[in-house]
Amino acid sequence: MKGLLVGFAAALTLSACGVPPSDVIEAGEPASGVSPGSKPSVPVVVSLYFLDDGALKAYPRKMAEPVDLGTVLGQLFDGPTNGESVTATTQLPRLANAPDVTGGSGHGVSIKLPDDVAPLSHRAVLQLACTVAHVSGSFAALPKGAHRDGALASTNVHVLGDGWTRTQSGDSCPEPWQP
Repeated sequence: MKGLLVGFAAALTLSACGVPPSDVIEAGEPASGVSPGSKPSVPVVVSLYFLDDGALKAYPRKMAEPVDLGTVLGQLFDGPTNGESVTATTQLPRLANAPDVTGGSGHGVSIKLPDDVAPLSHRAVLQLACTVAHVSGSFAALPKGAHRDGALASTNVHVLGDGWTRTQSGDSCPEPWQP
């Protein structure tokens, strides 16, 4: 009986501590961290081809992984950065909408531009072809025939506009930027 009284006294003392009972409180997702096997985003350097005194030249641009070909070409169409524009120019137009980029069967990449884009100059198409030919990394839109380092073998770039098409090989491009 004495044990029962001690237990009852302990229960009464603990229940009288002034903390009201409550239901489960929802507070969002449980805490999480980096899952095993995942790696943090590491910047990669991609060569974008702009014009330096009218000649094609590779300009290094840091991008966070994962990078796809559409993102690279979006950066190219955005033009040189303030730092690059000291020497770099472009003949590519600024686009309101991203181009549609697909890897073709065989040895080509197709870039479908928005309908309001005028036909591109030869140098503008060379900027596209050289950038596509020297992209490195693993890109979903790359066609078969990519080298292990990501550079494309004998890549033809097909640029499609509203009522016009341009095709250019990336075979004779200047070397990409080397660290």
